[in-house]
Amino acid sequence: MGAASAARSVGAMRVLPMGEHALLVEVSSTAEVTALHAELLRRRAAGDLPPLTEIVPAARTVLLDGLDTPGDLARELPGWRVPPVRAADGPAVEVPVTYDGADVGELGALWGADVAAVHSSFEYRVAYCGFSPGFGYLTGLPERYHAPRRATPRTAVPAGSVAVGGEFTGVYPRASPGGWQLIGRTGVVAWDAGRDPAALFVPGTRVRFVPERA
Repeated sequence: MGAASAARSVGAMRVLPMGEHALLVEVSSTAEVTALHAELLRRRAAGDLPPLTEIVPAARTVLLDGLDTPGDLARELPGWRVPPVRAADGPAVEVPVTYDGADVGELGALWGADVAAVHSSFEYRVAYCGFSPGFGYLTGLPERYHAPRRATPRTAVPAGSVAVGGEFTGVYPRASPGGWQLIGRTGVVAWDAGRDPAALFVPGTRVRFVPERA
């Protein structure tokens, strides 16, 4: 394996076997998942990772599937020194947003600031995907702007809705129920089965939201 960085942004890892050819790596935060995922991709690109078929990040875990001898990597992983993710690493996507969502007023009162100005002032990164095909959980919103999910979820949220929930922000790829705070809408297509990759918001992608006039 390649030399590890002197920096360490991931604490103790718990590595669990998943069947005969997979490992599930547990860490303590979404930020650690992001750093570990980036390091795994870097090592795979450099040829410093055993052959495998999938690297799948989630909220507190990363799944490594398709390993011929997972035991070797399981013994090595806890000793890795994983560097922090650099701001400029990863592909970038700009998302135009009309900030006229149903919860803009309520969220603006909570933040004590203009929602469009605040939300669009940060760069985000897709930590992992879930909920529905193409839905990316984007990190990068400072803690002071985290927002509680709605006490009663909506039964139908339109496709293209931009929303904030807890520490995350995201774009609903299709009409679906949802409990996040709706702050705007975009015309970008988050999921297109005919596109490669089908998901616009793949883990590691950097995202900037750009305000548009209503």
